[in-house]
Amino acid sequence: MEQFLQQMASGLANGAIYACVALALVMIFVSTDHINFAQGEMAMFSTYLSWQLMTWGANFWVAFVAAVLLSFVLGVVIERVVLRPLHTAPVLSIVVVFIGLLAICNSVAGAIWSYLLKEFPSPFPKTDFGIPGLIGPHQLGVVVITLLVLTALFVFFRYTPLGLAMRAAAQNPQMARLVGVRVDWMLALGWGLAAAVGAVAGIMVAHIVYLDPNMMGGILLYAFASALVGGISNPGGAVAGGFIVGVLENLVAYLGSQLEKTTGVYIIGNGEKLTVALIIVIFVLTVKPAGLFGRVVVKRV
Repeated sequence: MEQFLQQMASGLANGAIYACVALALVMIFVSTDHINFAQGEMAMFSTYLSWQLMTWGANFWVAFVAAVLLSFVLGVVIERVVLRPLHTAPVLSIVVVFIGLLAICNSVAGAIWSYLLKEFPSPFPKTDFGIPGLIGPHQLGVVVITLLVLTALFVFFRYTPLGLAMRAAAQNPQMARLVGVRVDWMLALGWGLAAAVGAVAGIMVAHIVYLDPNMMGGILLYAFASALVGGISNPGGAVAGGFIVGVLENLVAYLGSQLEKTTGVYIIGNGEKLTVALIIVIFVLTVKPAGLFGRVVVKRV
C-alpha cells in the first residue's frame, strides 16, 4: 500500500510538470489554432538562462523570476517578429517554422552551454519538508509551485481586464476588435505567458532529469498526451489531463512490477510508460476525439 501511495504522489509531481507544459500548448492552440512544437525547447532554453544566472551568483528565486520574465519577453518577440508575418501563411509553412524554432533553440543552447549533463539545484530544503516515505521535498515543492502558478493564471484570466481581453481575442477576434481590443497584441501577450509557464515547468523539472539541451523531449510528448486527453481547446482540461497522465504512467509501471513479482513474467515497466501514455491518447481520441473535457465544435458548411 505504501508503494502504491508513493507512486500516486510521484505521479502527481510529474503531472504538475506535464500540466504546465500542456497549458502552454493549449494557450497557443486556442489563440492561433496551431501547436507550438518548440514549446519544450523554449522551456529548456529558459532553464539554461536561470542556471547561468545562478552560476553568476544569483539566488535561485531571483534567477527563477528573471528567467520567467526573460521567457515572457522572448515569447512576445517571437510572436511579433517571426510569426506575425506568417499570419496568412499555409499551415505547413507555420509547422516548418515551429520545427525550425525547435532546432534553433536546441542547437544554440548546445553551442553556448554544451551538451554535457549539468546538475540543477533544488530550492527546497532536504529536511523538514515533504512527507517522509511518501513524497520528497522537491516533488512536493514542484506541486506547490505549479498549483500557485496555475491559480495565478486562473485569477488573471477570470478577473482582470487584461486577462478578459486576452480571452476575448482568442475566442472571437472579430468581435473583440469591434469593442476596441488590440487583438494582435493580445496574441503576442498570450505567447509571452505560454513561454513563461513553460519556463516554470523547465526550471522545476531540471533538478529531476538534469540539465541538457534534450531534457524536454520526453516531457513535451507527455504534455501533448495531457493536452489531448484533457481537451486541446480547454485549458482547465489540459491541466487535469496533465495530472491524469502523470498518475497513470506511474501506476502502469507499478502494476507491471507487481505482476512480474506475482507471475514471474515481465510484462511492462518503466521503459514502456511512454508507449502506454500514447496508447491511452489513441484510445481517448478514438472514443472521444475532443478529449475528456473538450467541447465538440460543429461547423456548418
